Amino acid sequence: MTKLKSKTQPNPKTPKKEPVPLSELPKPTLVKPDRSPKGKARVIYWHRTDLRLTDSPALTRALDIQDIEYFWPIWCFDPEYVYRHRVGVNRWNFLLESMNNLSEEYTKLNAKQKLWVVRSRPEFVLRKLVKDWGVTHICWEKDSNAYSKISNVRDEKIFALAEELGIQVIATPGRHLFDPDEVIKQNKGKPTMTLHQWQGVTSKMGEISRPSSTPTSLPDPGPSELQDNHEEDWGKYDGVDLNADVRTGKDTCFDSLAGPSSSPFSVPTMSQLGFPPSTTTINGGTIEGHRRLDLFLSDKEKVAKFSKPHSEPTSLEPSTTLLSPYIKFGCIGIRELWWGCKAVVVEYRKKGGKGETKEPENMFGQLEFRDMYACAEAAVPHFERIRGNSVCKYVAWSLQNQYDDEGNEILPRPRDKDEQAEERFQAWKEGRTGFPWIDACMRQLKHEGWIHHLARHSVACFLTRGQCYISWERGMEVFDEWLIDWDPASNPGNWMWLSCSAFFSQYFRVYGLVSWPQKTDKSGALVRKYCPELKDFPDKYIYSPHLAPQGIQEKAKCIIGKDYPFPILDEHLEKEYCIARLKDAYHLNYHGDHEDVLNGTAEKKLIGIHEENGHTREKIVDGKEDEKKRKRVLDGEGAMDKFVKREKK
Repeated sequence: MTKLKSKTQPNPKTPKKEPVPLSELPKPTLVKPDRSPKGKARVIYWHRTDLRLTDSPALTRALDIQDIEYFWPIWCFDPEYVYRHRVGVNRWNFLLESMNNLSEEYTKLNAKQKLWVVRSRPEFVLRKLVKDWGVTHICWEKDSNAYSKISNVRDEKIFALAEELGIQVIATPGRHLFDPDEVIKQNKGKPTMTLHQWQGVTSKMGEISRPSSTPTSLPDPGPSELQDNHEEDWGKYDGVDLNADVRTGKDTCFDSLAGPSSSPFSVPTMSQLGFPPSTTTINGGTIEGHRRLDLFLSDKEKVAKFSKPHSEPTSLEPSTTLLSPYIKFGCIGIRELWWGCKAVVVEYRKKGGKGETKEPENMFGQLEFRDMYACAEAAVPHFERIRGNSVCKYVAWSLQNQYDDEGNEILPRPRDKDEQAEERFQAWKEGRTGFPWIDACMRQLKHEGWIHHLARHSVACFLTRGQCYISWERGMEVFDEWLIDWDPASNPGNWMWLSCSAFFSQYFRVYGLVSWPQKTDKSGALVRKYCPELKDFPDKYIYSPHLAPQGIQEKAKCIIGKDYPFPILDEHLEKEYCIARLKDAYHLNYHGDHEDVLNGTAEKKLIGIHEENGHTREKIVDGKEDEKKRKRVLDGEGAMDKFVKREKK
C-alpha cells in the first residue's frame, strides 16, 4: 500500500471552490437514480455522526430495503477529517471509543457483523466497495452541517458516483428535531436567527418524529476481500495538517486501506494516528450515552425543573446532564432525549409535581437552540468566520483570520503584528492569565474536553468583548480542538453570540472575573483543583490572589509573579475600552459580507472612528468620566441567559 504522502501547504494563488449552499444539495430521503437494481440488494450503511443503533431513521430505512442479501455497516476514516480539522486527543479518544462500542453492538445482533472501517476518502473507497463487493445501495443519515460541503462537496460526489455506477442512494435526516434544509425552505431560504423565529417556522411543520425502533437482527455481511491494486493513494492529503502539533508518534493510520492485516477493517487506535493518550474522564460510546440518559430520566423532578442557566459552573462534578458529547457523535438519538423528557414531564404532572422550568431554559429549549444554530449555519456561507459572513457584525478585533489577494485563508495563520494580543491569546489558551477563574476553566477544558456552558460564556466573553478584544475566530479554533462535544454549527454560533457579533447584542453585559464565580462558589473549589498552585489561598483571595498581602502569599507557598502570574490586564479598564469600541462597531453596522470588509478597508475605517470618538486606550486611561456613568458601566455584569427570558416573553 502506498504510504501517506507528505502534507504541504496549498498554492495560495489557487482559488478555493466556494461551498455549495446546503439548500442546493440533495434533499431529505432523496433516492437517486430512480431505476431499481436487479436481483437482491447489497446494502452499505455509511455511519457518520450516528454512532448508535437506537432511534436511527436512516438505519431503519436501510434495513427496510426489500430482499437484502448482504449488509455492511461501514465507517470511512477520511484524511480530510484527520488532517484538515483541529481535533484534540480527547475528542479523538471519544470517537474511537464510540466506534468500537458501536462495532460491539453490531456483533451482539449478528456474530458475523461489526463496524467495517475503511481508511480513505469516501469518494475513493465507496467506488471500490461498489466494484469489489457488488454493492447496490448506499444509505446514510443526512448531514446538513458544513463538513459535508467541504472537499468539493463530499455528499454531492457520492450522488454523482451513484449516478455513474447505477446504484441507489438513500439519505434520510435524523440528526436534528427537524431537517435544517426543510426549515430553511419553509423560512424562504433565510437562516433562523432567534429561537422565536425557529419555533414559528417549525410550528407549521408538524410534530417532532417519535424515536425509530431499534433493530433486533441484522443480515449477514457479504464478501470482505478488497483487491488492492494501489490504484489510489488512499490516505492522500495535500493541505496543511492542522493536528501536526498534537502528534507525538508516527502516523500509520493510512498505510493500508483496510487497516493492519492482523485486524482488518478495525477501528484505528490513538497510536496509529500518532496521538498520545487522552486525559479526559469522559468515556465515549452508545452504552455510556444511554446510561447517562437513563440516569437523567430516572429523576422526574430533575428533568421537570432542569434549568441550564441556573446550573453551577463552579461545581467539581458537572451540574448539567453531560449528554452533549453523546448527542454530538450520535451515540444517543435526539428524539430519544426529546420524547424521553416529554414522557417524564407528563408523569411528573400526573403526580402533582409543580414548578416546571419553561422554555428556553429547560431541556426542550436547549435542544431547540441546537436546531436554531444548525438552520443558521446551513443557510449562511462562511458561518465559521467573519469574512463573507452575512449575519456576523464586523468588529476590528485583533488576531482575525488572514487572507491572500484571492481571498483564500492563509494557513497556518501568520503571527500578527499586535504582539500584545498574541501574548494575551496564548496566556488565555494556556490558562495563565492571572485570573484564576479563567485559568481554571481553560485548564479544565484542555484536560477534560468539557467545561460548563457558563464557564464557556466566561472565557469567551473575556477573550473577545470583555477584556482582550481578540477575534472570536481564535477562541472558536481552540474550542474546535479541545471540546469533545464540538458541534460545527453551535460552536461558531455560540462564539458569535458571546462576542455580540450575532444572535445577541447587549455588549455592555460582561461577566465579572471575580464577582461571577463567587455567586455559586466563594471557596473556589474548581480553581483549587485546576490551579493547584493556588490551593492554599484563603477564600477571600482565591479569585484575586494578586491582592493578597505578601505574608498570605508566603504562607500559601505561592508568590504572585513567580509561582502564578500577575493579571495580564486591568479588568475594568479593558472592559470600558472594549465597550467603547463595540459601540462604534454597532454604529458603523458592517457585516462580514460588506464590500469594505472584503476589500480590507473596514478595519482602517473603524479604527479611525475609534480615534475620532476618543475610544482609544490612551484616552480612556486619561479621561475623567462622570462617576455615575462609570458605575453604571461597571455594574453591567450579568448573565446573558437573562436575555433569552425576555425574548421568550
